[in-house]
Amino acid sequence: MQALVAALSLGFLSSLHCVGMCGPIALALPLNRSSKLSLLSGILLYNLGRSLSYAFLGGLLGLAGMGLLLSGYQQALSVSMGILLLLGLLYLRFRSRLPQFQNRFSRSLKSAFAHWFGRKDPAALWMIGLLNGLLPCGMVYIALAGATVSGTFKEGALFMAAFGLGTLPAMLSVSLFSGISLSIRKKLSTLSPTLTLTVAVLLILRGLSLGIPYVSPKQPQLSNPQTTGCHTVPQGIACPVPNKTTQP
Repeated sequence: MQALVAALSLGFLSSLHCVGMCGPIALALPLNRSSKLSLLSGILLYNLGRSLSYAFLGGLLGLAGMGLLLSGYQQALSVSMGILLLLGLLYLRFRSRLPQFQNRFSRSLKSAFAHWFGRKDPAALWMIGLLNGLLPCGMVYIALAGATVSGTFKEGALFMAAFGLGTLPAMLSVSLFSGISLSIRKKLSTLSPTLTLTVAVLLILRGLSLGIPYVSPKQPQLSNPQTTGCHTVPQGIACPVPNKTTQP
């Protein structure tokens, strides 16, 4: 439950960043404005599709993280995620000085967007939301780092779904009320790098197991499966069963 609350809060705090990145897409949605009900249902379809993409990505990374957790590399995973976020911050800071590349995936996304924006039906809004969830985004990468550390497909998917729902209020305001004022966005957009840095540092500290309560707790060490009790096994990992040998 704490992880879901954290993901929901992360989504809410980063939603103004989402407004700046995804706001133009939300404003250009091919919505049916004949009634308030059709307008609201179309907006919800788009945002639920976006959250579903987040959940799918979170599930995949949670599944990938599970293998590392079972192998005893959870501390290295946490530190690695923190370092990747720090590198992402450096990239965002200096990307204007770096060469820009357009790979096949981004070209395919643009083509798919163009196709679905040309249609005006519920399926189009749903697909635009799904595609929107696949767009590169620094705040999504932060959330995905948390989903990876969760260690299971289910927990990773739920973490990212909660993150997507956290962005819903701001994204709804964009489509319903033509967005949030520019001055507010400028004031609060500075939170994004600070939030990224905070999460990165917390992930690194968690992986270092410094014995700091809640921030960097000591991780239990898995010993020989034949002598390890269930109380020492991290949550979410099945308790090892000792091999029984028959006496002659």
